Amino acid sequence: MKSDEVSALGEAKFPLLEDHNLRDEREEQDLPRRVWIESKKLWHIVGPAIFSRVASYSMLVITQAFAGHLGDLELAAISIANNVIVGFDFGLLLGMASALETLCGQAFGAKKYYMLGVYMQRSWIVLTLCCVLLLPLYLFASPFLKLLGQPTELAELSGVVSMWMIPLHFSFAFQFPLQRFLQSQLKTGIIAWVSLVSFLVHIFVSWLFVYKLQWGVIGTAATLNFSWWVLVFGLMGYTFFGGCPLSWTGFSIEAFSGLWEFVKLSAASGVMLCLENWYYRILILMTGNLKNAEIAVDALSICMTINGWELMIPLAFFAATGVRVANELGAGNGKGAKFATQVSVVTSIIVGVFFWILIMVFHNDLGYIFSSSPAVLDAVNKLSLLLAFTILLNSVQPVLSGVAVGSGWQSYVAYINLGCYYLVGVPLGFLMGWYFHQGVMGIWAGMILGGTALQTLVLVIITLRCDWEKEAEKAKLHITKWSNPKHQLN
Repeated sequence: MKSDEVSALGEAKFPLLEDHNLRDEREEQDLPRRVWIESKKLWHIVGPAIFSRVASYSMLVITQAFAGHLGDLELAAISIANNVIVGFDFGLLLGMASALETLCGQAFGAKKYYMLGVYMQRSWIVLTLCCVLLLPLYLFASPFLKLLGQPTELAELSGVVSMWMIPLHFSFAFQFPLQRFLQSQLKTGIIAWVSLVSFLVHIFVSWLFVYKLQWGVIGTAATLNFSWWVLVFGLMGYTFFGGCPLSWTGFSIEAFSGLWEFVKLSAASGVMLCLENWYYRILILMTGNLKNAEIAVDALSICMTINGWELMIPLAFFAATGVRVANELGAGNGKGAKFATQVSVVTSIIVGVFFWILIMVFHNDLGYIFSSSPAVLDAVNKLSLLLAFTILLNSVQPVLSGVAVGSGWQSYVAYINLGCYYLVGVPLGFLMGWYFHQGVMGIWAGMILGGTALQTLVLVIITLRCDWEKEAEKAKLHITKWSNPKHQLN
């Protein structure tokens, strides 16, 4: 197929991608019209991304709910396997896959559609190798948990559950790249539909394995394996059988070239997201070491659960912002990337303020969703102010991280996260919690002020000082470096 024919077909297939020839016309439009156009592009990604993330999060909640009906030990085993073992490599692999948001997003903006499929195959190779390297985490989960101080019986059962979750572990290596491959080319509807099917399948197999077949705790672990592979095969089937005629042309030997450069970018992305993902897990661990920590941990867990549900929205903005910025930079439109950033930040802040108001208005009633204990309810009420400001900060920080991913700044942000979170935030939280005797409120406040707020401020400064036209030139050079010359489509 000739270059101009491919380009024309690409325009027909991807109408939301801005054409170079319309750039001057767009500049002349009034601001409300430009905001409306950009908002439609943003929500085209955000809406399905919110749904798919909530569906995936809900599958874990449903699994824990079914395990809770089996017994306290089974619930604890599933919770530890999900939050400690799966949670560790989930964050790492998810972060590594976000390298595709940079590469596929910029290649799509530059209309190098062929390279999207090559990048995804490289990601499959790198993430599968990473899964193999992480296997000991699952195989030796029991001694690892005992080393962390878990009771023997709980550690043993958690180890058995973890080994049954190995298929889930390998599904991440395929599902995360597939999702970003489709997302970068604005094929977000299919992700939402497949997530819905997977969610419904999960409910059915949970009932079948746990209640009907009575497979016990092993059955609850098997439900996640089954449901996540349904998600993988659904997205894979769409991709392979005509859903992406320009960006998927079959398996290519090129996927094995340039793997080291791909590993470096993936590793930087993985570290960047892991440092964020683990930060508030440390908060819970620190709180657990306080005297008489049971009430504090219960209250904090309730707040973190509420925060986790709401965080699905900022994470959707993280993904959408990364795609929009990468698309515009790949198209050589630095001003478009800047404007996409501004609209995304403002929109996410509005959503964050809405939830901040909800928390502040209903702070007395939040705990009733999870507990009837007066002591726990009082503790949740006291922590609600910190929860509200955490949610408000989270409406900005993930969006700016999305800008970093779309621009390819992952390695820089990894250093920023390390400094703000672990060299300032954690020590400040420790200082306020123990030295100043402020307990869980002091730990959380210190980690918000010293970590999240400081990191957000640094990212704001970097974004404001960014030379977007220079970033567009870098993206052009980056695409040229990573693309095979015989497949240049422009």
